[in-house]
Amino acid sequence: MKTRIITAAIAIPVLLIILLVAPEIVAALIFGALLAVGAYEFLYRTGLVRRVRMVIYSAVMAFAMAIWSYYGGLQAYLMIGSIVFFMLLFSEVMMDHVKVSVDSIGLCTLGGYLIPLLLSALIRIQVGANGRYFVLIPFTIAFLSDAGAYFIGMKFGHHKLAPVVSPNKTIEGVLGGVGFALVGMIVYAVILGPVLKFRVNYGAAVLYALLGAGVDVMGDLCFSVVKRQTGIKDYGNLLPGHGGFLDRFDSLVLVAPLVEALLLILPLAV
Repeated sequence: MKTRIITAAIAIPVLLIILLVAPEIVAALIFGALLAVGAYEFLYRTGLVRRVRMVIYSAVMAFAMAIWSYYGGLQAYLMIGSIVFFMLLFSEVMMDHVKVSVDSIGLCTLGGYLIPLLLSALIRIQVGANGRYFVLIPFTIAFLSDAGAYFIGMKFGHHKLAPVVSPNKTIEGVLGGVGFALVGMIVYAVILGPVLKFRVNYGAAVLYALLGAGVDVMGDLCFSVVKRQTGIKDYGNLLPGHGGFLDRFDSLVLVAPLVEALLLILPLAV
């Protein structure tokens, strides 16, 4: 527990500096490197894909996804990158189709393409209009939802949510997570409104919290399934006491793109 607290005490201020103070290109480069680490964790650390070149292709594609997002998500570059990525993956199968299965292409697509695409919503939010004010929304929802689920579940949890996949998760914990996220988003909206003088849609803040807390749980369970099936405890050891990059950012895989979509469909503040 002590290691966990010390790591959080260091990592949270660093995260805030990267998101709120550092130049956007620096944030994109750092996050791109973390996405590459995440691709390695998902594919190689789990043992799902042991073909080193395929893991490297996936890590490079994950990094490129962050840079693509920084430069405005230009369709042409994504298409060109996608073509090269899939050609490289299929070339590995064609070179040794006995040892390398087509399944590994699907896993690399998930770990090196889809997950980074979803997580790089954080970069797209940051470089968008008023991005510095909105980029913390996914973190607020995900981290408070996780904290609420942990503390409320530990104190009042009796009814298991998904005992096979995640034995410690309870329905009471999920409700606690929703409550924490809701309070957090109301406070966030108040800071944007009366404090920073934005015109805030408080109904949108409530919707962000409710939907975000819901997909937060699903994101965590999805990555727990992978850990159970591959027999690992953590995806890595990048963050002492917390595990790897994916152990901390698994919930954000769904929360971040949801917030990105909601900011476009139903803006929180203008």
